Amino acid sequence: MRKTYRGGCHCGAVRFEADLDLTQPSYRCNCSICKRTRFWPAVATADGFRLLQGEEALTQYRFHTGRNHHFFCRHCGVRAFGVGNETPIGKMYGVNLGCLDDVSDEELARIPITYVDGRNDRQEPPRVFEHL
Repeated sequence: MRKTYRGGCHCGAVRFEADLDLTQPSYRCNCSICKRTRFWPAVATADGFRLLQGEEALTQYRFHTGRNHHFFCRHCGVRAFGVGNETPIGKMYGVNLGCLDDVSDEELARIPITYVDGRNDRQEPPRVFEHL
């Protein structure tokens, strides 16, 4: 069931709302950027994400194919969300679960995780994923 969550970066410059169903899978990926930043996203559809403040505080990073947009707060460096443009559901927002307000550790522990082999551009689990 979708519920509206609020969240933001560490310093508070970037704030957002996202309609998420935390009973649906979240994602852990072994690609070079997700591995290095420990990004743990839940999926919001394009109409289920609202940037409330801080557009001017965001800096964008794109690499490789450039199809995904990685946004970071230019002040504190936190990656609160990213945008995937070429996904099976079209444009989507990957909302960093660590950036949500008022979500307990118990709630986070119950969120299902799908492991993805982004390093090899495969939507299957990598051979080893326990460290993700």
